[in-house]
Amino acid sequence: MEKVTAGYTSQGIRQIAALAAFLPEVSRFQRLVPFTSKPDVVIGWGLKPTSQRARQYAQRHRLPYLALEDGFLRSLGLGSQGYQPVSMVVDQRGIYYDASRPSDLEMLLNHADFPGEELERAARCIQLLGRHRLSKYNHAPDHPLELPDRAHVLVVDQTAGDASIAYGQANAESFTAMLEAALAEHPDADILIKVHPDVIAGKKRGHFSRAFDHPRCRVVGDDLNPWALFDCVEHVYVVTSQLGFEALLAGKQVHCFGQPFYAGWGLTHDALDCPRRHRQRRLTEVFAGAYLRYTRYANPYTREASSLEACIDLIADQRRQQERYRGEWLACGFSGWKKRFIGDFLGDQARISYHAELPDSATSAGAGHSRRVLTWASGLKTAATGTTSELWKMEDGFVRSVGLGVDLTQPLSLVIDHSGIYYDARQPSDLEQILNQHDFDQHLCERAARIRQRLVALKLSKYNIRGEQPLDFPADRRIVLVPGQVESDASIACGSPQIQTNAALLAAVRQAEPDALIVYKAHPDVLGGARLGQLPASASRDYDRDVSHCDISALLERVDAVHTMSSLTGFEALLRGKQVVTHGLPFYAGWGLTRDTLACPRRQRQLSLDALLAGTLIVYPGYADPTTHQLCHIETVITLLEQARRRPRALTWKQQLYRHYRNLLIGRH
Repeated sequence: MEKVTAGYTSQGIRQIAALAAFLPEVSRFQRLVPFTSKPDVVIGWGLKPTSQRARQYAQRHRLPYLALEDGFLRSLGLGSQGYQPVSMVVDQRGIYYDASRPSDLEMLLNHADFPGEELERAARCIQLLGRHRLSKYNHAPDHPLELPDRAHVLVVDQTAGDASIAYGQANAESFTAMLEAALAEHPDADILIKVHPDVIAGKKRGHFSRAFDHPRCRVVGDDLNPWALFDCVEHVYVVTSQLGFEALLAGKQVHCFGQPFYAGWGLTHDALDCPRRHRQRRLTEVFAGAYLRYTRYANPYTREASSLEACIDLIADQRRQQERYRGEWLACGFSGWKKRFIGDFLGDQARISYHAELPDSATSAGAGHSRRVLTWASGLKTAATGTTSELWKMEDGFVRSVGLGVDLTQPLSLVIDHSGIYYDARQPSDLEQILNQHDFDQHLCERAARIRQRLVALKLSKYNIRGEQPLDFPADRRIVLVPGQVESDASIACGSPQIQTNAALLAAVRQAEPDALIVYKAHPDVLGGARLGQLPASASRDYDRDVSHCDISALLERVDAVHTMSSLTGFEALLRGKQVVTHGLPFYAGWGLTRDTLACPRRQRQLSLDALLAGTLIVYPGYADPTTHQLCHIETVITLLEQARRRPRALTWKQQLYRHYRNLLIGRH
């Protein structure tokens, strides 16, 4: 399609972060103000009053009008909470919730053919939405309702004035008729009336105030995941709410008293008839039409076009992190710099209080009830008495940033561990438990395989610092890389009990690989002068070449094997299909993928490489977008890193000053 200029009147449209990705056919957006040139098309938001001026302008100038609206899977949180949409519908005939006239979606469902491959994709997406229990918005907690042991029917209220009610050919009387029908058709069941939380709070009006005292009606006013309601019922009654379609995805019987987009196709029990809708459709066909063809997807953090499956993964990962960390936290011993970002990784449902030191007990800070205690893992000397059961440890993740933490580069990923910490092999960690017990299903492993391919193709590693290209290596010799580590690092003290210095590691490698060409790469923090780990002169006999300034990703492509105490470089080498020999017990050892000099009896499972990667990079860490400060996921972070590496980068004056300070006063301790 030829690129066009789109005009708009509502400034809110231009504030959609991924607008250009949602509308790739548009080359330029311009606000419609006096004396501006005429655009090729006009865009406006649904049927909201703010779109009236745009519609009139399009009609007056005989221009095409495109109606925009949020898609059916929108975001983790509400737009009013600062969450941008991951989906958008673009309709040139009408809009999906206006049953008074055709829309692009209605025309599609009346006339389109859906090939088997597309319907299989629709079925997989329906399964994913059900597995992750996703709705249009996904901020609400998901917990079971405590109900009497008898049948229940769900009746869904909507706030008075909701545009979809009138455009769905319904009114206030429709809600009265709906409730009466639910009571009459299910005389032995209790009626659950789901109302908007704002109705309970008195901020908005609903339609069922007279039913609150009915003996068979129970009002559910809490903000609750709709799937928790679906768990309790077999029948769902709606006027035009999207919850009706989500109930169909959950396998429920749905009764419609208006004309939402999914009514009239033979899937629902309909009180109204829409003669224009003349085909019988299967659920997968309506889903394919609405979610796959009619809706467009984009990642609001990378601002790049996306797919439904990728957006499901994003929101599912966001919500998993949010729900894990929902509630009260006592964060202890964090520097002012770290306080700027640790809240991002706990999510906006966490409430954090900061203290300088660990309390004597989990309740000693005056909270009055137990709170989870959070501290930076490598800074933890001893656990305070009484806190160990609720002590959570935070540490850098495995795909961290473009730049070093020692230079105060804000991380994109962190891990938060309740059992231990991933680099401490002396005790279990959450990561170890995940790798031992998690169900790495086909979708998760396929996702991990795509992540692995992207990391390798983009040459991404933990810090993503560009280096020189490797020296030429002889083609007829085995090349072994030995990555140096910071010798004061906790991962050596906790995960490498026998070999604890870079010199000792090199000596062991020389003994194990006497005929190999051994190349040594010092840790970036050691090269910067900020951390302990420089080699003594005597160690030079145990390696052949110093490649400390070479690019690590390029090095890993050239070598045959990596020997390490516990360096993450070993994990990155596994992703590239290299042989890895461990002289300590890093998190990736003991799963059948490495040659290990030590054993960990707790690690009792053989894993595929993609299962290891899924547990390590998808399930275990948390990710946050540094611009919006919202939770995200590994695929988003990879793209953000790719975008950051395209931009020129140098240390800021603050980072340079801090590096001098560390080198003089901190680095040698």
